[in-house]
Amino acid sequence: METHRAAFLDKDGTLVVDVPYNVDPDQIRLAPGAAEGLVLLRDAGFRLIVISNQSGVARGLFAEAAIAAVRGRLGELLGEIGVALDGFYYCPHHPQGVVPEYAVACECRKPQPGMILAAARDHAIDLGRSWFLGDILDDVEAGRRAGCRTALIANGNETEWERSPLRWPDVVARDLAEAARLITAAPDAGPRPDANIHPTGE
Repeated sequence: METHRAAFLDKDGTLVVDVPYNVDPDQIRLAPGAAEGLVLLRDAGFRLIVISNQSGVARGLFAEAAIAAVRGRLGELLGEIGVALDGFYYCPHHPQGVVPEYAVACECRKPQPGMILAAARDHAIDLGRSWFLGDILDDVEAGRRAGCRTALIANGNETEWERSPLRWPDVVARDLAEAARLITAAPDAGPRPDANIHPTGE
């Protein structure tokens, strides 16, 4: 079976300007460098797949159905630059949530790799040739756990800087455009030696 390489993209703070717990389509704006970066990644043959924690559902801040409008608006913005997403995955859970059916520990909430692994199955993605791009170290850890290479968008959104061997990105960039330039200049590679590390459950 033919496989593909993907650029897995965190949404808030990486792909769009971070407005906490926002589901108002009118407030969604592409982040600086996002348009250029997405075009570069698409032209280099990467499938573009969003991987996003949406704990506002578990916290009772908005209904899960509201995410559809966010996805629709994002599709409109990307359509204006001639780019289409190949997938959109989100986790509505949080173990300290207030909505019972979503207040669970799961394997999809980053830094766990569940959404990435599901996307890889759905889209025939070769994880060892793929990248995860995000603005906090939980994104880096999720990508590493799935077996991807990782890019940290160092835009100030990471505040805790809790380090571990799984939380060291392969590249650091100031925005998605710079990250895309670094990624497209890097040699295509096989699986990482730490690929497919099992989730911790923590």
